[in-house]
Amino acid sequence: MSLFSRYRAMFALRNLNSDKAALALVSGFADSSSALFRHEVAYVLGQMERSVAIPGLIGVLVNPKEHSMVRHEAAEALGAIGGAEAVEALRLYSRDSDQIVRDSCHVALDTLDYWAEFSSTSQSAPEDNAAL
Repeated sequence: MSLFSRYRAMFALRNLNSDKAALALVSGFADSSSALFRHEVAYVLGQMERSVAIPGLIGVLVNPKEHSMVRHEAAEALGAIGGAEAVEALRLYSRDSDQIVRDSCHVALDTLDYWAEFSSTSQSAPEDNAAL
């Protein structure tokens, strides 16, 4: 299958945004012909924010033989999805020997912290705005 066809399928699955589509995308990590494609798969999974993708993304993150660019994007996607399992993996690999992976895990953890703080702040916002 051509790279164009794989990208078209990837974006069609993203647009479905279901657990089944996310799991189909996770299978794209087996494509050994293109690190760029695997990177994009991780990026799209982060956009979808489906927790069913967490094990597949962790599998990419923990693989020292995977291209740093792909591991970086897996970390970013885990940061977008969140959850205890994702946080545990990000904390562990924030000490990885690869600086790109380490930095990406730190950014992902910071992103999770930001959104957690933002979420708690925005939940109190309606009361704060009531006086306006």
